[in-house]
Amino acid sequence: MILPIRAFGDAVLRKKAHNIDKDYPELATLIDNMFETMTGANGIGLAAPQIGLDIRLFIIDVSPLAEDEDYADIADELKDFKKVFINAKILEESGEEWKFNEGCLSIPDVREDVKRKSIIKIEYYDENFTKHTEVFQDIRARVIQHEYDHIEGILFTDHLSPLKKKIVKGKLQKIANGDVGVSYKMRFPK
Repeated sequence: MILPIRAFGDAVLRKKAHNIDKDYPELATLIDNMFETMTGANGIGLAAPQIGLDIRLFIIDVSPLAEDEDYADIADELKDFKKVFINAKILEESGEEWKFNEGCLSIPDVREDVKRKSIIKIEYYDENFTKHTEVFQDIRARVIQHEYDHIEGILFTDHLSPLKKKIVKGKLQKIANGDVGVSYKMRFPK
């Protein structure tokens, strides 16, 4: 089932999410619905707060990027990179900072360059509640960091310089007011 994505201005996007356990109600169905919602919106990542739940759960599927010539050198790694992250905790960020033009399903029509470290070490549980500690780099690390921010109550626009924040302020207010056209279901703040 495709769920409505919460728009900028919704309070749940600013909450620090809480951990869940393996008995979380209908977890498998929720994860399936999140993948369907993300795919329907042409996204490559989606966090539970974006569908109104303040829980530490996010999903990513960067396989569409395997077709992008910008990622030709890592296409094999990307084509099957579809993961569920539950109760994730970034343990370390390292490597050089690099700029990348980010967007967000909760903030449609806004894209800006964000600096992030190129390598992360993260601890998380998968959909079967198997614990993992892994290191990721390149675009995979970037997408994980973006979604991880969501479960911390942080949006990519929070990483912008004061000048960039001023420039996008009007666009953000329009999104919060529901004055934006999107091809997927959205729920705007009341």
